[in-house]
Amino acid sequence: MSLTHSVQQLGTETAFKVLAKAKDLEAQGRNIVHLEIGQPDFPTPANIVAAGKQAIDEGWTSYGPTCGQPDFRELIAEHISTTRGINVQGSQVVVTPGGKPVMFYAILALVEEGDEVVYPDPGFPIYKSLIDFAGGKAIPLPLLEVNDFSFDVEKLETLISDKTKLLILNSPQNPTGGVLKKEDLETIATLCVKHDVVILTDEIYSQLLYDDTFESITQFDGVSERAIILDGFSKTYSMTGWRLGYGIYPKWLVDSIENLMVNSNSCTASFTQRAGMEALSGPQDSVVQMREAFRKRRDFFIEELNKIPGISCRVPKGAFYAFANVSQLPLSSKELENRLLEEAGVACLAGDGFGEQGRGFIRFSYANSIENIGEALSRIDVFVAKL
Repeated sequence: MSLTHSVQQLGTETAFKVLAKAKDLEAQGRNIVHLEIGQPDFPTPANIVAAGKQAIDEGWTSYGPTCGQPDFRELIAEHISTTRGINVQGSQVVVTPGGKPVMFYAILALVEEGDEVVYPDPGFPIYKSLIDFAGGKAIPLPLLEVNDFSFDVEKLETLISDKTKLLILNSPQNPTGGVLKKEDLETIATLCVKHDVVILTDEIYSQLLYDDTFESITQFDGVSERAIILDGFSKTYSMTGWRLGYGIYPKWLVDSIENLMVNSNSCTASFTQRAGMEALSGPQDSVVQMREAFRKRRDFFIEELNKIPGISCRVPKGAFYAFANVSQLPLSSKELENRLLEEAGVACLAGDGFGEQGRGFIRFSYANSIENIGEALSRIDVFVAKL
């Protein structure tokens, strides 16, 4: 008995591994501060929960259309058209159980053996995992601290070849909190049109931007017919467990994505889609409140973290992650991840898990209360002082 080569190429998310270890320690009576998982600590807003409950009571518990309920698809299309300043039709929307299927389907539909895919490094680890699974060649594009974790557009141009099939963008970015500038996005758009490269733009953190206006690469000429937008409800509306995301696909790609949905998920749960409709069409107060809470946590965490000798961290512009440089400490980032958990009771992630360029960094999620963040900082300070 043996596994296929493709399955053996699959990677994982270290966040879930560290979370499991942290839960095991808690089961043994240890107190752990969780700064590892990318999950808002707020409850799903009450109006969305009520809409989900009502949908169940009304019988929205059966199979639905593969690509999503028609009225929900139209609402998403309207939302994207308004927020991105582009023309999107409901027929381009595919509703999925979470955001990951959007990237999975895009890569399965477009990438064949030997095709090259340029992806951000450090970046969400599932990007490279899926490229490898599909038999593609993963080409890392370094995001360097010296550039505030933004793309070096000149470097990108050197990486694009006649084998480049897909470019993956993520802004605001996980794990760095970096944001791509409008002028850089325009240059990237020109490159992709010139070289006939499809773009997967992961915009899951589009509403978690602290100081700037969100900019999507889809606004530029020639991009709409070659761009796939990934977005969803997990981060913006604290709906991680509802498993509700969506992709906006070029018209020429939708039928193939629908076939992939049929062969894998059949459809996304109907009652979660009704909750999603309430999320988009209902009051947005909770979004503003969560974003402001994250801003306060960010400011507090970064200021105090930078006081710890041997650790430095740039101020993230979006999402809810701090990507701290720990290269001056006498431990590798992986050793630091393990020892902070086991000895200090602070769960965090080594940058290694996000790519080669992540070595020497630690990702902290500040999706936790000010009190818990303060406790974590105190524990980290005491631990580092003993090294």
